[in-house]
Amino acid sequence: MEATTIAARRTEDIALDLLKFVAAHANLANKATGSTGFAAAPSTKPEDQVTQLLDLYARCRQAVEAPIK
Repeated sequence: MEATTIAARRTEDIALDLLKFVAAHANLANKATGSTGFAAAPSTKPEDQVTQLLDLYARCRQAVEAPIK
């Protein structure tokens, strides 16, 4: 049973790392700053950003847990 727990945790960790990678490269979690250094008005509400990140995490878990063909 311990091996199953470790394996399940490992896929979650991999999915979380994938989420961090995608979010960083897609600028999902960063606030936009203009060339003058002032922050632009947020285009989405924080609740929407959280929902997007949770959806992305679910997609990352599906990708990690999908069987290899």
